[in-house]
Amino acid sequence: MSLLADPYTLALACLAVIVIGAAKGGLSGIGALGTPILALALSPAVAAAVLLPVIIVQDAVSVWSFRHDWNRWIVGWMLPGAVVGIALATGFSASVDERWLLLLLGIITLAFGVLRLWVERGGRIVAASNSPGWVGTLFGVAAGVTSQIAHAGGPPFQMWVTPRRLPHITYMGTNAVLFALMNLMKVPSYVMLGTLNRQTFMAAVLLMPLAVVSTLITLRILRRLNSHRFYTIVYGLMVLLGAKLIWDGVA
Repeated sequence: MSLLADPYTLALACLAVIVIGAAKGGLSGIGALGTPILALALSPAVAAAVLLPVIIVQDAVSVWSFRHDWNRWIVGWMLPGAVVGIALATGFSASVDERWLLLLLGIITLAFGVLRLWVERGGRIVAASNSPGWVGTLFGVAAGVTSQIAHAGGPPFQMWVTPRRLPHITYMGTNAVLFALMNLMKVPSYVMLGTLNRQTFMAAVLLMPLAVVSTLITLRILRRLNSHRFYTIVYGLMVLLGAKLIWDGVA
């Protein structure tokens, strides 16, 4: 029987895909809510496995849309750290308490979002950050760990990249390319751990049309925003996401 045969599970799966589609369309970070939503009906490991092929399809749509608008320097520094983070999370998947990781990530994300909203309140212009590339590699490790465990790699990316004040189209493209590469690297570990199998893959196939549509709609909307409004939305979402991750960590 399909994992999505139950109407409740199917409804949550559709909601999770729409949320991740919004993230792949440019609202980086909100996609971390996808796995917790589906985990209301399935185990977290199975929920993450169902969503991984869906996310890869959404990545393809995003990367094609932003193929000319991404920052190679940022991807070049973050990707090696992400490889290390994915490997670490795979090796310690049986012993890491996911709740404590989500709690820590939630606290940091919430604090960062509040700080940026305060600093940039009233349309204040803040000088862009120019932290060195090796700092991005460390954030890449964090993104790899959280992405491998719960597809929650967005907040570490945001913490390093949003203060750089890229044009919002370049920001969206950089996010799309980095996470497309990361998600492809996660496939072997999910197969090795046994969570990505025929049953979870077939459930993902059923969700793929919705995945494409939700991503395209968000892309169309966000391309029309100016950069300041885009970043305000991203910081606001980080506050909400941080609160949700803290809730998941203590629940």
